[in-house]
Amino acid sequence: MAKHRACLLIVSVLAGLAAACSGGNPPAAATTAEPAAAATPAPASSAPQVDAALQAAIAGDWRDPENRARDAARHPRETLEFFGIRPDMAVVEIWPAAGWYTEILAPYLRDHGRYIAAHWDPEAKQEFFRKGVQGFRDKLAARPDVYGKAEVVVLALPDKTEMVAPESVDMVVTFRNIHNWMASGKAPEMFAAMYRVLKPGGVLGVVEHRAATDQPQDPKAKSGYVRQDFATALAEQAGFVFEAASEVNANPRDSKDYPGGVWTLPPTLREGDKDREKYLAIGESDRFTLRFRKPGSVAGVGEGAAPVSDEEPSPPSP
Repeated sequence: MAKHRACLLIVSVLAGLAAACSGGNPPAAATTAEPAAAATPAPASSAPQVDAALQAAIAGDWRDPENRARDAARHPRETLEFFGIRPDMAVVEIWPAAGWYTEILAPYLRDHGRYIAAHWDPEAKQEFFRKGVQGFRDKLAARPDVYGKAEVVVLALPDKTEMVAPESVDMVVTFRNIHNWMASGKAPEMFAAMYRVLKPGGVLGVVEHRAATDQPQDPKAKSGYVRQDFATALAEQAGFVFEAASEVNANPRDSKDYPGGVWTLPPTLREGDKDREKYLAIGESDRFTLRFRKPGSVAGVGEGAAPVSDEEPSPPSP
């Protein structure tokens, strides 16, 4: 009997460790040595709830077919669920470029939440940024039934970083942008700007091209790849607390050693027809997906402040 109790205790401890490592909560301490089969089955209501609104937004017929074709590589449902998004949140998306995630986030948050696109400066010196913002605005204007409540504000360095009122949003998300901020030497300032607008307890969700850990980090990230530990340090230096990492956007086929950097891979395919099939077979880059939190009590959701408005760094990656 003593041996049986010891085995059960070891199994319980291992289960608790597994839950902790996966970012979940460990189970309550065992109060009996009876076999697990004797426990009362969990009620059906404890099963994960399907977010029908998120699924509907991802399946929306307003989405560009080329963007929908990238779902298998970018996993929008799993990524946003990992971040913990809800339809009643106020969410800022940083530098949405042409609006790949806007097609999902804006309609998802339209009825009960708030979607704010913190975009490039329409008065930027570089034509790329000016055209990019106008193209984004044109996209929203073409479907007011879908994007009519979306807000567009300016986020540009060095002095247009307010976006919205401090501590007014529940979540900030950014997809494949850190290397752009590193190229301009302004990554710390951008993380500080994101920290500022989040409510205490608010979430920062990050996706970025993942650099190999056996190579030093290029401070300018010229290849487009960023070490995961480097990105984590940037967030923590701004005050964020690391919560969890997900491998949902990992791609072990990505060797990360291309002459044209990450842009060699799809969707950019910088090399054109040269080795095209090879790069298509690799697919999009290997990416880390991280969740951080601003310290403090979780504030109420759905409350935002009126946006404030309006320089520039470098063009974004795919």
